Amino acid sequence: MVVVLSRFVAFTNRHPIVRGMISYATIWPVSNIIQQSLAGKTLETYDWMTPLRFSIYGGLFTAPTLYAWVRFTSFMWPTPGLKTAVFKAVVEQMTYGPAALICFYFGMSLMEGKGVDEAVEAVNQKFLPSWQVGIFFWPVLQTINFAWVPEKNRVPYVSACSLVWCCFLSYMHQLRMKNQEKQSVEMNREAIGN
Repeated sequence: MVVVLSRFVAFTNRHPIVRGMISYATIWPVSNIIQQSLAGKTLETYDWMTPLRFSIYGGLFTAPTLYAWVRFTSFMWPTPGLKTAVFKAVVEQMTYGPAALICFYFGMSLMEGKGVDEAVEAVNQKFLPSWQVGIFFWPVLQTINFAWVPEKNRVPYVSACSLVWCCFLSYMHQLRMKNQEKQSVEMNREAIGN
């Protein structure tokens, strides 16, 4: 077992993108389960497909794109230090952050089997409120990341921070689904009343 673990650690040290993919594929579904628990669901009532989608999306899309972003920022602004870290965090919040949110809401909607129009509507409804919260959440954490976390551990660090963020995103996602259900019920009542 120790040999397998040491080989795995050596492999992830050689290929840090894999470390990020594993952390996202694990932490994002856990955050969704936490959010579902906070919403009052139990083991019997969890929507197990949503954590699966979070795992697939986080591991196969978010981790690789974030890894590329981190590598890009290290190439563009190689000077270490707090000033550079703050600059990188602000640039990220204005560029990568909005793109990541749009991709998340659009991609998760498509993974749920929704059409492109519904995915666009999800982005229109949730992007701005989520980004406004993210402006206060991510720059501080990313400044710490860029200033003091070694590059090979930056994606797993963000993944760990994402535990809280994904609970928020799951909440926003659930809120939209509840609003859609409420609108559907109201439309049915109106149809029955006519």
